[in-house]
Amino acid sequence: MDVIKTATTPFPDQKPGTSGLRKQVTVFQQAHYLENFVQSIFDTQRLAGGTLVIGGDGRFYNRQAIQVILRLAAANGVAKCLVGQGGILSTPAVSCVIRKYQTNGGIILSASHNPGGPQGDFGIKFNTDNGGPAPEKVTEAIYQRSLALAEYRTLDTEDVDLDTIECFNLGGMHVEIIDPVSDYAELMAEQFDFAAIRELLSGDFRMAFDAMHAVTGPYARRIIEEQLGAPAGTVLNGIPLEDFGGGHPDPNLAHAAELVAMTQGDDALDFAAASDGDGDRNMILGRNIFVTPSDSLAVLAANADAFPPWRNGIPGIARSMPTSQAADRVAEKLDIPCFETPTGWKFFGNLLDAGRIAFCGEESFGTGSSHVREKDGLWAVLAWLNLLAARRRPVADIVHAHWETFGRNYYSRHDYEGVDAASAETLMTTLRARLGELSGSTISGRSIRLADDFSYTDPIDGSVSAHQGIRILFEDGARIVFRLSGTGTVGATLRVYLESLETDPARQREDTQETLADLIRLADEIAAIRQHTGREQPDVIT
Repeated sequence: MDVIKTATTPFPDQKPGTSGLRKQVTVFQQAHYLENFVQSIFDTQRLAGGTLVIGGDGRFYNRQAIQVILRLAAANGVAKCLVGQGGILSTPAVSCVIRKYQTNGGIILSASHNPGGPQGDFGIKFNTDNGGPAPEKVTEAIYQRSLALAEYRTLDTEDVDLDTIECFNLGGMHVEIIDPVSDYAELMAEQFDFAAIRELLSGDFRMAFDAMHAVTGPYARRIIEEQLGAPAGTVLNGIPLEDFGGGHPDPNLAHAAELVAMTQGDDALDFAAASDGDGDRNMILGRNIFVTPSDSLAVLAANADAFPPWRNGIPGIARSMPTSQAADRVAEKLDIPCFETPTGWKFFGNLLDAGRIAFCGEESFGTGSSHVREKDGLWAVLAWLNLLAARRRPVADIVHAHWETFGRNYYSRHDYEGVDAASAETLMTTLRARLGELSGSTISGRSIRLADDFSYTDPIDGSVSAHQGIRILFEDGARIVFRLSGTGTVGATLRVYLESLETDPARQREDTQETLADLIRLADEIAAIRQHTGREQPDVIT
């Protein structure tokens, strides 16, 4: 039977960010917290009578949250829910299912690359009917409704079975438990030359994929091992665990150090890759080389003719503002547009829907194409395998040849994690106040062409997104970008992005941090990072 419950006073920190609502698990476990937020979705998104996709990355509290959401969906008149078996659906798989079955949207349960477990993090976000993250007007509507919410509707029922692929009714709502992998695997077979990849993997080519005990394990095993014929054991840490095996499911050089080591030395693998908690991020490694996400986007775009859907070219590329300008140089040579957007995959959605771009990416290990409306870690891995199968050259050779043709954008991100939020805001506010002074000035012998606070006007719908990060652009093409990230749940994360272009092939093999040392020093001088944060060095360098 339907039950109407009184909602508690809304929590003032409930506003979803670019990646949805992320908090510690203990916050979501508070009475009515999850219910309040989900009811706000149903009150604002016209889902009654429609179909909803539900799934998550399998982290702690994933199963309990799905039971709550199903009861609310049934009580709020949703006609049908498609739920991943065991509560599992990667973020790109949710987008795939939304688009394939033309549903009214989906609810994704994940805190992406953040740690899991009872003391870890949890998250929830709503994806719209195009399969992409909700735009700002939708997240704002959900937030505003949560502030005024007085009650929520639910059912008084027992938990349902999430582990058996079957159909049943919950109240008046039809529920279908689906294979979480099949629809996505079918889509991947359309995007890539599986026959060529099988031939590559049948030879002496050696690779590993680290699923980090997160959601991509079942997907990688089905596709890479079973369909493409890689040896059993190619997929490492392939069983999703509620605490990700105690690890940090963030595919970068720090958190996947063991995988990185497998690509170094005399017995190194030819190729290695990893994906994150919910399957939307990726890390690409070759023998003795790490491919930065910025370079990965540029290389894939420059070689788009290797992929079946894009053998006749691509219409355009998009990158987030902090991502290096390597993709811009490819777009210039291909004579196609390259769009610079704010951070957040939702900003690519309008461009993808309008057919203005085919490939897009963010420096934060996110790469994707028009096949879905989310960044897609496994797609990027398969794209590299397809490229290696087509070119028959090692990863390092492909990247070095790319630099010789387009120039190398030396690039690095320095993260200061868990910084006092007020101190981080003071740093940004103080820096904003100096932008006029900095533009056109010379600091330590380097001329600044422009200093601004990046603002984006969407070329499709005209919406404006301001205060998206502070850019310091130098006359020689180098950049420093300062931005506060919303992906953490404790304090603030200050991200500092550093970039310098080198077009001389003889100088394209230097150490990145040494090459950027002058910019690193200037970043601290310009923003007084140590003074504001109390940190002598970043927590993570990528």
